[in-house]
Amino acid sequence: MATAEFVARDPHQYFYSNKHGRVYLMAIEDVIGKNGLNAVLNYAGLRHLINNYPPNNLERGFRFEDFAAVNQAIEDMYGIRGGRGLNLRAGRAVFKYGLQDFAPVLGLADLAFKILPLLMKLKTGLPLFAEVFNRYTDQVVRVEEDEEHFYWFIDRCPVCWGRKSEKPCCHVALGLIQESLHWVSGGKSFRVRERTCVAAGDDRCTFVIDKKPLD
Repeated sequence: MATAEFVARDPHQYFYSNKHGRVYLMAIEDVIGKNGLNAVLNYAGLRHLINNYPPNNLERGFRFEDFAAVNQAIEDMYGIRGGRGLNLRAGRAVFKYGLQDFAPVLGLADLAFKILPLLMKLKTGLPLFAEVFNRYTDQVVRVEEDEEHFYWFIDRCPVCWGRKSEKPCCHVALGLIQESLHWVSGGKSFRVRERTCVAAGDDRCTFVIDKKPLD
């Protein structure tokens, strides 16, 4: 069974935007309820965030280590399997609660985009969603592809920041990617798995996305 724990943190500070942090906490509240979230924040040593979510702006003020601490707390409190499921659901809710707000800015809500063939939607949409993180947060994301797959590389990942795990543990990111693909494709589901993870000793977190939908 995979276990995860904190190791020495990088002395450098990196941040999500306040909006990203706020949306993440709202998503967790949606999944486990307000009392559940409060318990998680208390366990993670983030009592100052109880009933005090970050403001809804793009200032970079939500620390990577706090984001990772919440993820760790959920796994500690609910177990590896239960925590994985909850973080996957939270990742999907993150997209629904706020990140799709960026779609009009990126042009993903335009009629011209909606009538594109499915593969072109994916080729266009994935790099643009990566740009949301690269532009508004300190997370570093790259998208590449081969004949059968897209690859979502996170070179600086807040989900597993400062953590150590026997297996890939960036379940929030996995859920978010799944939900973004569902939205971009107009309701289709795709197989996505995390192949490498910094917490497991790899150089970066890598998500492999099948180009062909499951349905």
